[in-house]
Amino acid sequence: MRIARFTTGEEPTFGVITGELDEYGQLGDDARVVALAGDPLYVGVKLLEQEYRLDQVRLLAPVLPRSKVVGIGKNYAAHAAEMDSEVPPEPLMFLKPNTSVIGPGDTIYYPRQSQQVDFEGEVAVVIGRICRDVPAEKATDVIYGYTIANDVTARDLQRSDVQFTRAKGFDSFCPLGPWIETDLDPADFSAGRAVQTYLNGDLKQDGTTADMTYDIPALIAHVSAAMTLLPGDVILTGTPEGVGPMQIDDEVEVSVAGLGSLTNKVEARA
Repeated sequence: MRIARFTTGEEPTFGVITGELDEYGQLGDDARVVALAGDPLYVGVKLLEQEYRLDQVRLLAPVLPRSKVVGIGKNYAAHAAEMDSEVPPEPLMFLKPNTSVIGPGDTIYYPRQSQQVDFEGEVAVVIGRICRDVPAEKATDVIYGYTIANDVTARDLQRSDVQFTRAKGFDSFCPLGPWIETDLDPADFSAGRAVQTYLNGDLKQDGTTADMTYDIPALIAHVSAAMTLLPGDVILTGTPEGVGPMQIDDEVEVSVAGLGSLTNKVEARA
């Protein structure tokens, strides 16, 4: 099931997306969104009679984390190598504020403080219930679903600050979407799903989730051993090699097989 958050020009609403993805991660003209009563994270899936074509709505970030976005750094060996580093001996965690979250089609704002803002396409895990100290073998019990993320990073500030907070925490630095897919399993990603990032139509990242050093259950176990996870919290699972800079007026698209694609444009921050 694909859970979306959308607006028709009024208050944001949750809905279920119908239709099949094509080989490019796009929905056909027959796709529809059926409205839901309330946030399905809290009230379950309760369909309403309202139904819209996708061109009648604007998709929003499918989840607004009540608490936090937890990022995982250097989880792909080839990406660690391109950063002149190695995969850490245990998952490397950092936090992005929930104010960094934007949705599909929203603008990534290039901050005045940075001269190098990079894209990082990746799979994001949405947590479905409050949990702590989750064993890896129980991870599926707390997963609500999966979406696509772009872990936007001011690379020069990351180098100068050493820690990641400012470099990854600017407003608009966490695009999420276009929806949450609830019917996948961590094993689907361990087997390998393509993660690709396009900059102005040119392929820049072409990886597979099979190359994650720490798989999704291991990440949930590690993060939840340190902090309580709340419904709607998001874990970013790391990015494959090929990260690179974006410029003002660029368009970046992150595509994950079975999840669709997430597109955003870059503009200067006023």
